[in-house]
Amino acid sequence: MTDINQQTRPPLHAPRPSEAAASAPADRRDALISCIELFFFAYRDFTGEPDAVLEEYGFGRAHHRVLHFVHRNPGIRVADLLAILKITKQSLARVLKQLVDEGFIAQRTGADDRRERHLKVTAKGAKLASRLAELQIRRIETALAKAGPAGEGAARDFLLAMIAAEDQPAVRSLLRIGAGGNPGATAGTTGGDPAKGQLP
Repeated sequence: MTDINQQTRPPLHAPRPSEAAASAPADRRDALISCIELFFFAYRDFTGEPDAVLEEYGFGRAHHRVLHFVHRNPGIRVADLLAILKITKQSLARVLKQLVDEGFIAQRTGADDRRERHLKVTAKGAKLASRLAELQIRRIETALAKAGPAGEGAARDFLLAMIAAEDQPAVRSLLRIGAGGNPGATAGTTGGDPAKGQLP
């Protein structure tokens, strides 16, 4: 039914140009909020299957992140792992102790500096890291195939842009991503300097 009151009620004041322009940003804001929500749902499903596997071991997502980056960067220093994950030493120590105690990660002291600790996955750790990665590889591969030929480049550019600008050089170095957004060699070389925007 037509709202007569809405039809006949005079406006409180004539819309100013600035107010008319404000409607466009409002629409844009709604679109961006939808993107946020899509990101939530995508992340929920991206982590859902690995979470179920991790529960079998009594692990969580923090264990997954540590296992992943140690697997991808054999011999990584604890200091560099902290720089990647941006968590406290206490948080990492708790997760790392469990992974070491249960035989998923091995650690050794540095040859040049005995205060340093270097990490690598054991055969057991590599098996679990690969199992978790395969679940997420399949999901990403399926999504990229549906996105079309330009989907992978656009997705990579978007994800890089989501990272804080000051961290992007370090992430590009870690993942061997060139200026065009394409990955080069796989990760696996250690010894970067996070203070200079370089990670192992």
